[in-house]
Amino acid sequence: MGLDWIASPSTSLRGTLDVPGDKSVSHRAIMFAALADGVSRIEGFLEGEDTRATAAIFRQLGVRIETASDGVRIVHGVGIDGLQASNAPLDCGNAGTGMRLLTGVLAGQRFDCVLIGDESLSRRPMRRVIDPLSRMGARIEANEGGLPPLRVHGNHVLQGIDYTTEVASAQVKSAILLAGLYAHGDTTVREPHPTRDYTERMLAAFGWPIEFAPGFARLSGGHRLRATDVHVPADFSSAAFFIVAATLVPGSELRLQRVGMNPRRTGLLHVLRAMGADIVEQNPSEQGGEPVADLVIRHAALHGIEVPVEHVPDMIDEFPALFVAATCAQGATIVRGAAELRVKESDRIATMATGLRALGISVDETPDGATIHGGRVHGGRIDSHGDHRIAMAFAIAAQLADGEVRIGDVSNVATSFPGFDALARAAGMNVKPFD
Repeated sequence: MGLDWIASPSTSLRGTLDVPGDKSVSHRAIMFAALADGVSRIEGFLEGEDTRATAAIFRQLGVRIETASDGVRIVHGVGIDGLQASNAPLDCGNAGTGMRLLTGVLAGQRFDCVLIGDESLSRRPMRRVIDPLSRMGARIEANEGGLPPLRVHGNHVLQGIDYTTEVASAQVKSAILLAGLYAHGDTTVREPHPTRDYTERMLAAFGWPIEFAPGFARLSGGHRLRATDVHVPADFSSAAFFIVAATLVPGSELRLQRVGMNPRRTGLLHVLRAMGADIVEQNPSEQGGEPVADLVIRHAALHGIEVPVEHVPDMIDEFPALFVAATCAQGATIVRGAAELRVKESDRIATMATGLRALGISVDETPDGATIHGGRVHGGRIDSHGDHRIAMAFAIAAQLADGEVRIGDVSNVATSFPGFDALARAAGMNVKPFD
């Protein structure tokens, strides 16, 4: 039986918080440091189950990775062609990012391998990665429907392709680019909407020639990665729950330190500000090739809007938090163009809609979004369906409820935000484990 939370209304949230390191950057830092020539130091590494799974896989593949202290990894790179075969399957746990990016890396190796995941990951579609990699010459087998486990066969010569993705997905783009490191010729990825450019920025930081702009990236194979030190910024997706909570709870003022402000990641800020939020950026700087800033958030009354479609790809992981903000806004908030939410750790549109209705909120679902009608949040019982972002979103919603909210199956929160409930309590929220 999974862990549950009991969450209940709070008065005001105050203080200065450090949220965990960025999960996407942590995954990529381990991968590129492992494939680089030399020794890299990673600071601010997210100590979550997903990122630890990625590190464990590269250890299986022959890379020496030291844990110098909490949040610090020393990676002894083996070079672009130095990975070794593993006799055991490579377990990605709950990490969709890890599995999709690793598929790109492993498509260019000399050996066979098998990628597996937990029950949730085993239900997530991988065809969108398998198809373009197969066009490059990779041979990848999956279960019916393109579901994991993935059996990646080695000793296949890859050729660069010019590929336009059907959906805007940084994971798909990254898998193709990583396979492109091993391919003959140029690999080009074009997107219908620009997505996060973590992979492009970090490849450049590790010395791989790459050309990129919003919605476009091109590189060629045959180069080397050189070791470099990486300072991982605070994860914007983790910060999002505290941004929304401080906005909604009267009397609140929170400072979140050194938050990653990659422009392909911060769509939620634009949308919340359009709804009336009071969010100030201070102390802007650059950390490990990524822009960072402190965020100061004060309570503000929100009003419903139609979310601009151009911001959707830049906030795909923040929609559970946005749904909660919309719940407490005056009027209706309309979301379109977010069909990608249907294939995350859960069907996040359906799961959020069901949960909000259980708390007394009116929600109209559509195939690619929803209309959320602002209203009074009641107490109740929620099933997170093992989705970490759903669990944290309802912990925030409970701070505005008129009674207790029990949130079921929250164990997977540790995949992306270990210690969320403790940090939430430190800020003034009422969230506690329930046996």
